[in-house]
Amino acid sequence: MKKHLLIVYSTQTGRTRRLVEAACTGAAELADEVEVRTLRAFDAGLDDLLWAEGLIVASPENFGYLSGAVKDFLDRTYYPAEGRTVGLAYAMLVSAGNDGTGAVRALERIANGYQWKRVADPVICKGEIDEVGIAAARELGQTLAAGIAFGVF
Repeated sequence: MKKHLLIVYSTQTGRTRRLVEAACTGAAELADEVEVRTLRAFDAGLDDLLWAEGLIVASPENFGYLSGAVKDFLDRTYYPAEGRTVGLAYAMLVSAGNDGTGAVRALERIANGYQWKRVADPVICKGEIDEVGIAAARELGQTLAAGIAFGVF
């Protein structure tokens, strides 16, 4: 039976979407073991979150914080998911105009409330997305997919 990886993201400039596409490419290397569901944050809901054994949250850094769409997803699912996603493996992609740390801190605080487990360092790409950022996002997708496929996390 396949494991499930959910990727929730928002993007306005397309930069975050490029990171998400790279993460999907990495996760696809384990397509026999892992099904990937990629959704824009406004389209993702509780059923998607409960379906997942792993989660990648991808957000632009907006005013040193998460995007409003990602925050909306987290707000909409928090109470209905309370106690039902404890220990969920998660990681983060950030397209940053600044340094990305504000968005990372915000998600870490929220994930702590959900009682999720961060299983990889966040990938933060500052400015234009380059090949280094694409490679890091691809590796993050591989890592999450492999980790849930083989029960590492």
